[in-house]
Amino acid sequence: MRWLRLRALLTVNLVLFFVFMIGVLLTGHAHENDELAEHGEPTQSLVEYAGSSSFGETVFENWESEFLQMGMYVLLTAFLVQKGSAESKPIDTPAEQDEDPRDHRDDPKAPWPVRHGSELVLRLYENSLAIAFGAVFLLSFWLHAWTGAGAYNEEQQQHGGEVVSAWQYVTTSQFWFESFQNWQSEFLAVAAIVGGSIFLRQRNSAQSKPVHAPHSETGG
Repeated sequence: MRWLRLRALLTVNLVLFFVFMIGVLLTGHAHENDELAEHGEPTQSLVEYAGSSSFGETVFENWESEFLQMGMYVLLTAFLVQKGSAESKPIDTPAEQDEDPRDHRDDPKAPWPVRHGSELVLRLYENSLAIAFGAVFLLSFWLHAWTGAGAYNEEQQQHGGEVVSAWQYVTTSQFWFESFQNWQSEFLAVAAIVGGSIFLRQRNSAQSKPVHAPHSETGG
């Protein structure tokens, strides 16, 4: 139980992810079959729908926006501050995150890249969180374009239109409409937690300042 307690935050979020992914699959399958039936076309099995462009587009356009949000948030909080926000680094005092890892080469508990990595390895490692989020964003962006083109072409064929490649689909207004409608909500959510944590509190949460902290206090 202690092992699980020490990993509960990640574990619960992964469980919720799989629960909601199953929900997307089941409800999307039902919705897709309703539309196929309306057009007098054969319905799909659950396995067929799981491998379809429609399901892929639904998933990847959301992943794209989520990893854009998280990657940008990591970078923005590295360079920008917000007075009074629990999501910001302190303004007038040194932040632990700004310490040069090269000063901790002899720390036996430091990660391997800090203790033994070359300058290139350490440079990559000290930026690895943003790099990882950026890489997954780019992959999700491409998968959104690829699966979106497949779904778009299915509609085009139904109405006698021309099919497009994934690169051509990226130039369509539909692709950017799908992206922007998700991106705007992600950054609204970020602004809400950054601004909300100035004046609002949640006791016991690492995303909140202490309940007794003044509004002007910056940092968690």
